[in-house]
Amino acid sequence: MGYKEALERLCSVYWYPIYSYVRRVGHPPEDAEDLTQGFFYELLEKNYFRSAHRGRGKFRSFLLVSLKYYLENDKDQRRAQKRGGGVPLISLDDDTAEERFQKEPATDLSPEKLFDQHWARTVLELVRVQLAEEYRARGKEALFEPLKVFICEETEMRDYERVGTQLQMRPNAVAVAVHRLRHRYRELVREEIARTVASPADLESEMRHFYEALSS
Repeated sequence: MGYKEALERLCSVYWYPIYSYVRRVGHPPEDAEDLTQGFFYELLEKNYFRSAHRGRGKFRSFLLVSLKYYLENDKDQRRAQKRGGGVPLISLDDDTAEERFQKEPATDLSPEKLFDQHWARTVLELVRVQLAEEYRARGKEALFEPLKVFICEETEMRDYERVGTQLQMRPNAVAVAVHRLRHRYRELVREEIARTVASPADLESEMRHFYEALSS
């Protein structure tokens, strides 16, 4: 993967947790996008991303520590990296980013806690997309669509009956399909988080932190 592709991958996965943190610590919208892109540029320019991925413990923690350092230091360099200043800007939709930020509910959580919360939700978004792609590749998109609402929701037999009528399946068969869907979902969450840590011990700790962040 080349520089452009790697930067786009980073932005697509982590851009909103980073953008939201930058906004939460006081930077206005017009600066937040520049800082977000400049931060990713810095990670790749100094090859931090590759070394962090398997050599620096938990990538989530590494990312936040690196972001804080970036925001607190090298201010002259950051000013040089503003629009037109030499950084190959990646397309981030300013309106979408800020609109999403403005829709966030008021909270007493610290920017750090919110960063973790956004990170956890980003993992879920990635996994849902991957799960949908798996079902589509197996020709089971029509099954996935009505079942996806059950991934994280409590269900009762009448819910299975309703979907069973739609899918022409018995409620018990729907229950089995939901069980398999949830099992694969949990597997994908674990696999996604495993890619961001350096050891099995880190994985167990990060899984606990993931569920804590979602419940905060």
